[in-house]
Amino acid sequence: MSDGIDTTGRIAESGGSSEVLARISAEPLDPAVVDVAVAGPRHGAVVVFTGVVRNHDGGQAVTALEYQAHPDAEAFMRRCCEEVAGRSGLPVAAVHRVGHLTIGDLALVAAVAAPHRAEAFATCAELVERIKQEVPIWKRQHFTHGVTEWVGL
Repeated sequence: MSDGIDTTGRIAESGGSSEVLARISAEPLDPAVVDVAVAGPRHGAVVVFTGVVRNHDGGQAVTALEYQAHPDAEAFMRRCCEEVAGRSGLPVAAVHRVGHLTIGDLALVAAVAAPHRAEAFATCAELVERIKQEVPIWKRQHFTHGVTEWVGL
């Protein structure tokens, strides 16, 4: 068992309440790991958000992104996930990638499970917004004309 996830990827029960999956990773992301971390027989909806590196921003062509995280970024991520899970009573999970990413790579995968879809969609949207606002991860965009730009500093 690692990070509260058993061999099936499910979040382990601890003290009667579910732990959350909240990770920063230098490895490529797998949405299935985040999905299985929240899924369960009580939930009729699992919403999985994937943030994908796109080929443009602000009218400029982007060739790649570089994500860097503060050393405590994972603690911030865990706090966001725990607070959203605590407020909603739903299982949540999120993993954010760091390092050099190319077009089409996954930068963020977040998931929420709920008995019904509306609650799962709303809670997942809240989770993603909190991560974007509160977790100290910075993005450096590489443009086709050779210029780079930091975003979110």
